[in-house]
Amino acid sequence: MRNRKGIKQLIKAGCMSALCVLASVGACWGQSSGFRVGVLTAGLTYDPVFQGMTDGLERLGYRPEKNLSFTVEDSKGNLSDLAGRAKRLVDAKPDALFTVGTAHSLAAKQATSSVPLVFALVADPVRSGLIAGYQSSKNNLTGVATYAGSLSGKRLEMLKEMAPATKRVLVLVAPAEGPARDSLLEVEDAAKKLRMQIVLREVTSRADIEKVLADQPKGSVDAIFFFPSTLVGANIGTLITKAKENKIPLVVLNERMVTQGALFGYGSDFRVVGTQAARLMAKVLKGEKPSDIPTETPEKFLLAVNLTVAKAIGLKIPRAVLERVDRVVE
Repeated sequence: MRNRKGIKQLIKAGCMSALCVLASVGACWGQSSGFRVGVLTAGLTYDPVFQGMTDGLERLGYRPEKNLSFTVEDSKGNLSDLAGRAKRLVDAKPDALFTVGTAHSLAAKQATSSVPLVFALVADPVRSGLIAGYQSSKNNLTGVATYAGSLSGKRLEMLKEMAPATKRVLVLVAPAEGPARDSLLEVEDAAKKLRMQIVLREVTSRADIEKVLADQPKGSVDAIFFFPSTLVGANIGTLITKAKENKIPLVVLNERMVTQGALFGYGSDFRVVGTQAARLMAKVLKGEKPSDIPTETPEKFLLAVNLTVAKAIGLKIPRAVLERVDRVVE
């Protein structure tokens, strides 16, 4: 196990740093004679990705208010006006675009076929129609794919290992988002093998999420399972509150959500994904065509566990699991 002490403080500091960036980037637009990058993102849950991007670009010599400026369109998980947000970014004539998530990347792609676009946290960019292939996108896009869907079955196996008595698992799916559909197949297959029952509920808005959780009586499910979804991810706090009230595990896919109150998360390191995307963005800003820059996959996956949450819900994490943990929140 690593980084057991001080993890909360470090993460909090990193998140606050990114929040400061997000609060100020809009004002930076037009103040720099250097490169201008438009950002379309889904909210604070995905803040570590943007933090990794800005940190990575700075290490490569691109510094805000010196030779680089950003403007940010933050949807806060609302998918209803992504086309309008993407159009505003394109109309501002940026040198490049950076997008976080499948829905946001698709909206930006539809808004322009000429402005270079670097994406991150896209589960399957080929199946979703963003690119033609990993070696060459055949268009103005490149980025970092995250394999979010294919890891969902593994997360369910981990849940069974940590909480063997789990039988019924609540999952919220946003049907308009491709990654959720892919993950559903993975989870359903894993659930059959593990003799679990998936309690599936479809959601299309924050109001839907709140209603589904309110209508789920205590004791009706043994755990909540987070699917890779921009909509649900932007409202993760609502799921955390429900899991805490019912004293059941919440399974997620990244460390940030674990520090917020989920039991455990397994997936790509969001900050590292942002750093990878920064390297690709630097190539774009130097003039390389996105179609000549291969799409990458995550360099690092990590398992994070919140021991405070485990104690609160009366769950003892097996030693075999703790020995594999990369991040422990206490």
